[in-house]
Amino acid sequence: MHRLHSFTPKVARLGVAACGLAALAACGDNSISGPTLDLSLSRIAGFDPLKAALVEARNEANGGFNLDMWAAVVDRNGLVVAVVFTGATSTDQWPGSRVIAAQKANTANAFSLPHLALSTANLYAATQPGGTLFGLQEANPTNEAVAYGGDAADYGTRKDFMVGKRIGGTNVFGGGLPLYDAAGTLVGGLGVSGDASCADHNIAWKMRYNLQLDHVPAGVADGGKDDNIIYDITNGVSASGFGHPECSAAATSIGNALPTTHPIGH
Repeated sequence: MHRLHSFTPKVARLGVAACGLAALAACGDNSISGPTLDLSLSRIAGFDPLKAALVEARNEANGGFNLDMWAAVVDRNGLVVAVVFTGATSTDQWPGSRVIAAQKANTANAFSLPHLALSTANLYAATQPGGTLFGLQEANPTNEAVAYGGDAADYGTRKDFMVGKRIGGTNVFGGGLPLYDAAGTLVGGLGVSGDASCADHNIAWKMRYNLQLDHVPAGVADGGKDDNIIYDITNGVSASGFGHPECSAAATSIGNALPTTHPIGH
């Protein structure tokens, strides 16, 4: 009996190569046909600028527990640009906050628009039972393979496994802000985690100010001017529909003053 097609080592090698290329195309976030990391954002909010901005903001009074922090930035495509922490090692802050910071960055980017900024703090009230966005927190699940892949010793360094990949995730409490450049272009999102959520927001706002990526076009806070945290919940009801619970009197005072102490679009 004759075989219809001869099988040679060369054919086998070609088949393996084709399968390899197919696997890369299917699995890679930065495939030939897919989006690539925004290098211009990496220069502005990459590892060194992000770490410097976080250290500066964390060392100020923010109304929290004065804890070390994590921060992450994603570009408009949702690809992680950088992940950083304060403290001497990556265990000087809550390990779980690394992924939360990235989720917040993803959320702020994913639910903001060129003409309307929404911080993660603005999403709290609307995502509670009975709220207009209830269930949003279950949307866009975190990519666990990206969140927990790689060597843990690299977390928070330039080699963090999340960098250049989509983290996904949705977070609906303070600490995530969209990023707008000097031209008013929405370029990505910033997330901060490691303290009380109100302090996280205060630190994120100051970081965005330090990075000069705060040219916010409009929001739901301050009469529609910006995306600041809103403290208007009474008896469980937010007057605006975009409110956030208070964490401490100090955090509330600092947060309410942010548009004055660290004005947008400076």
